Amino acid sequence: MPSKIWVTVKPQVKKSAVKKISDGEFAASVHAPAREGKANEALIELLADYFSVPKSSIRIVRGEKARRKLIELP
Repeated sequence: MPSKIWVTVKPQVKKSAVKKISDGEFAASVHAPAREGKANEALIELLADYFSVPKSSIRIVRGEKARRKLIELP
């Protein structure tokens, strides 16, 4: 059964990183700008590396155009 987490994204930073805030809540910083879905793509790549899962299995459920997103993981 897939699990869901909340991620607060900060786009256009120098260094990409993921930080666990609490169970089910994370903060992520991505280098990509928040234009044309580039930050979302970078976020999915970053989370795939962090959780060691394929990029295709990560899905943005809610908040595609917001900083706070609900992410579905396998």
